[in-house]
Amino acid sequence: MSVVKKSRLRSEEIKPKIGSRIVNSKAELLSGELSDEINALLEYRGVLIFPEVNFTDEEQLQFTGLLGGVAKEIRGEQVFKVSLDEKVNDRVAEYLKGSLYWHIDGTMNEIPIRASMLTAKVLSPEGGDTDFANTATSYEDLDEATKAKIADLRVVHSLWRSQLYHTPEPTMEQLEDWQSKGEAELPLVCTSKSGRKSIVLGNTAHYVKDVDPKESYRILHGLREFSTREPYNYTHKWTVGDTVIWNNRTSLHRATPYDPASGRMMHRTILPGTEAWEN
Repeated sequence: MSVVKKSRLRSEEIKPKIGSRIVNSKAELLSGELSDEINALLEYRGVLIFPEVNFTDEEQLQFTGLLGGVAKEIRGEQVFKVSLDEKVNDRVAEYLKGSLYWHIDGTMNEIPIRASMLTAKVLSPEGGDTDFANTATSYEDLDEATKAKIADLRVVHSLWRSQLYHTPEPTMEQLEDWQSKGEAELPLVCTSKSGRKSIVLGNTAHYVKDVDPKESYRILHGLREFSTREPYNYTHKWTVGDTVIWNNRTSLHRATPYDPASGRMMHRTILPGTEAWEN
């Protein structure tokens, strides 16, 4: 009688508070046998690195599907080409400039995406790394007084706030376009179905409701500064063929500055959300 040996997930911790590197082969990843373990690791490590796995678009879509399905991207596509080059992304490139600042995807949606996956196709000669920060482990390390202070706070998020980071003096046409995208009110501290808490921050976080404006800024900027410092951050220096996936609800991220004309190209797929910001 033949015995079929199941693949074993092989991972190594990058830093105690964030990130794991997975070294299984492409065939093992695409077999589906490791999907449950990968999802469990993603929940608690925040960011998973698959070094030089060299997924094709079809393989990336397959792997994304095995982890929970493929959500449609900005213009209805399943694979989105992440580039700041306007020749590639036309007007979307303007919104993508916000990716150079700490953010969480989907703060304007009732149900945010569960995770994003990027595969590096072309690198910029300078810059273009990706910074990550784990807002679940940083929340865990807050002192109890701060946890009590922020427990019930509500934050208004808006796309137009995020765009002011890179274009502080927009035209009225730009401002009206950004403001037409609406706003969302979210809890500052979000709780997942697992019971784990994390902080919802980033460049869309406009102001804390019912709090003096100066104090609002101190709260949001103070928490961002705390959550994005050591030991909660990790900078991924890309190699062509790397794939990275991150837990969107608990991971602030940003690209480091690079020349939009450098040709830098990442292919992104996203996993559909399964939890609203408020459960």
